[in-house]
Amino acid sequence: MVLALLVLLVVWKTGGFSSTPARVADCAYTSVDAGSGVTDVGKPPTNDVVKNGVKTMTISLGQGTVTAKLDPSKAPCTVNSFTYLAGKNFFNNTTCHRVTDAILQCGDPSATGSGGPAYRFPNENVPSPMAPSAAPSADAAPSADASTNALYPMGTIAMAHSAQPDSNSSQFFLVFKDVQYPADYTVFGTITGGLDVLQKIGQTGTADGSADGKPKEDVKISSLTVTDTAPDESQPTPVPSTSAAPSTAPGTSAAPSAGTPSSKS
Repeated sequence: MVLALLVLLVVWKTGGFSSTPARVADCAYTSVDAGSGVTDVGKPPTNDVVKNGVKTMTISLGQGTVTAKLDPSKAPCTVNSFTYLAGKNFFNNTTCHRVTDAILQCGDPSATGSGGPAYRFPNENVPSPMAPSAAPSADAAPSADASTNALYPMGTIAMAHSAQPDSNSSQFFLVFKDVQYPADYTVFGTITGGLDVLQKIGQTGTADGSADGKPKEDVKISSLTVTDTAPDESQPTPVPSTSAAPSTAPGTSAAPSAGTPSSKS
């Protein structure tokens, strides 16, 4: 009994029962050549990367504020990158360059779809593909890669990337209506407030009236911060609606495949 008490005392004094963040040191941020659209602010640290807890991202747009809960336990390298870039004011005074009826894509300082920091990093926490329907309707005409699609529910925050592997940078997309995209995008957070703001932006549409393009009204990020506090999740959540045929998937640096988020850098 005395030995057990001594062990407990040692554990308590050394922080064994504390909430000290678990950390990981295996994030790989690969340098890219400086060029058009590249904003070099260095690379995130790779030592002592936090791998647990909760972070809050706050995005101040001209149309309103969006808040999100980031999950380092599922996407530690992505959250580490966002925390680093936010600390460098990388996203401040940037314009979101793309909107569809389901997503808003932001994070490119050049607002062209080809910009980002001077590094790239691999995917993590990609969703699982949806199981094919057991009894598809006779008139269904799924796309050739439908079996690789995943559902990105309303409220998802995920990274956009190019067709090249390991090409995540700073571009991300905010999902305000359920949508299907290839199961190839890192999911790193959940929107906790401001879905109504995003849905109004989506309803306003694109500058050229197309289903996928530059927002009709400028959507500018005045500031984007990441803090170690848990977000307020008391706001009501709008009723989701599903988009089974996404309009261009999010990406960065390659002509996006129809219906997916892509970036051009």
